[in-house]
Amino acid sequence: MTQNEDNPIALCVGRALESYFQKLDGEKPTAVYEMVIKSVERPMLEVVLKQAAGNQTLAAEILGINRNTLRKKLLDHKLLA
Repeated sequence: MTQNEDNPIALCVGRALESYFQKLDGEKPTAVYEMVIKSVERPMLEVVLKQAAGNQTLAAEILGINRNTLRKKLLDHKLLA
């Protein structure tokens, strides 16, 4: 059993990356780290903010990050009105 077998998020990301590399069809991959972080970060922020009923302080606490950091990420992802 690998570490990812009991982590559904890691399994999903791993499968998505395998698919990404297969679809490159010989093209050279670039900026994979940034691509993955941006792909995962936005839905994570959306779900956590929803769980916190829009309360940014609570959402930051759930995420284990500073509220100012959360606010910057929300702005970066255009999740603030």
